[in-house]
Amino acid sequence: MKLVIDDACYAYNEMFSQFGEIITLPGRNIDSDSVKDTDILIVRSRTKVNQSLLEGSKVKFVGSTVAGLDHVDQDYLAKNNITFFSAQGCNSMAVAEFVITAIVNLADELEFDYRDKTLGIIGVGNVGSRLAAKAQLMGIKTLLNDPLRQARENLPHFVDLDTALSADIVTFHTPLTFDGKHPSYQLLNKSNFHNITNQTIMFNAARGGVIVENIWQKTQTMANIIDCWENEPDINQNLQKNAYWATPHIAGHSVDAKFMGSFMVYEALCDFTGHKQDESIVNLINPGVLEVKKHNLKDTLNEIYDFKQDTAAIKNIGNFEDYRRNYPIRYEWPHYNSLTALPIVNN
Repeated sequence: MKLVIDDACYAYNEMFSQFGEIITLPGRNIDSDSVKDTDILIVRSRTKVNQSLLEGSKVKFVGSTVAGLDHVDQDYLAKNNITFFSAQGCNSMAVAEFVITAIVNLADELEFDYRDKTLGIIGVGNVGSRLAAKAQLMGIKTLLNDPLRQARENLPHFVDLDTALSADIVTFHTPLTFDGKHPSYQLLNKSNFHNITNQTIMFNAARGGVIVENIWQKTQTMANIIDCWENEPDINQNLQKNAYWATPHIAGHSVDAKFMGSFMVYEALCDFTGHKQDESIVNLINPGVLEVKKHNLKDTLNEIYDFKQDTAAIKNIGNFEDYRRNYPIRYEWPHYNSLTALPIVNN
């Protein structure tokens, strides 16, 4: 078999060489010519997987090693009997850690007690549920909004969108969807932006397009933390300039998340082809004993990873894509022995 793989996929050679010949390309360079004679396509978010890419090709399996779905035309794949697997949830802990780290830093710099704040979590799937669990460990009251889950699971403690948007801290963790009963495209728009005030701390660590950026850039908030943007890498420089943290869509870029994204696709591909899994692959991440000897939570989190360097890295937005592709090593909290207790949840 022939495999075309985004060269940013973690450990692609160790995981996928057993299946056949591997051709690697940057995700944006994977085109119809490169996949024409390909059996297996493995991508991240920068490849648009659709009819234009796949028509006339031999591709029978598409694996996406990221959690997002808006780059894949699933209807086209289904109609053409192409098996699709997406690594849903692979980066959820990394994104939750990103949000908590920002909140702890803001609490210190703006001199507030995060236990006095409400946290509105919009989208309570893989990321949102883990963030909620961490927040609750820290004594932060959460306001959970997810109409799809609420309808499906009859969850009485969930709140409507306006209530979640009225929280002190508002964070988005929805996929980007354009249809259905509850599309997330432009979920925060001119009809409900009045809920956001100059005392709101607002995050977008979901997808560009969930928030109308032309309104956001004119809205005074206490702080904006923006990791996901419309038109990446040509991001809104007014929002970038005024953000507390402006990062290049890397909230979920921990080593653990990248490994898990590739590993989940590897498992699915083994099932698809009938290959037996190599049991040694689960041990690819082995950083040894990592220690943090700080006496408060902010210093502890910032020693594990100081996200401010991500903001500095894209002051010149020309660095956006290169920085993402060559992102520094960052391990998730469970790898660390820490003097200060970390809000780690086992779910």
